[in-house]
Amino acid sequence: MAKLPNEKPNPERVAVLRSLPLEVKEQITGEEAEAFMYGRELPDSLLEKLKEYLNEEKP
Repeated sequence: MAKLPNEKPNPERVAVLRSLPLEVKEQITGEEAEAFMYGRELPDSLLEKLKEYLNEEKP
């Protein structure tokens, strides 16, 4: 999905991506990173790569 002209990435999400271990960052595609930084629906492939770093919300 293309970025909107004035759309900016969420700085907190950018910081999260930067804080990941190198071996995890190397596995993340540009499309996955863009979805995460811009608050879009996350692909299942990215959720799988980040599963040990995500906190599940309890109902």
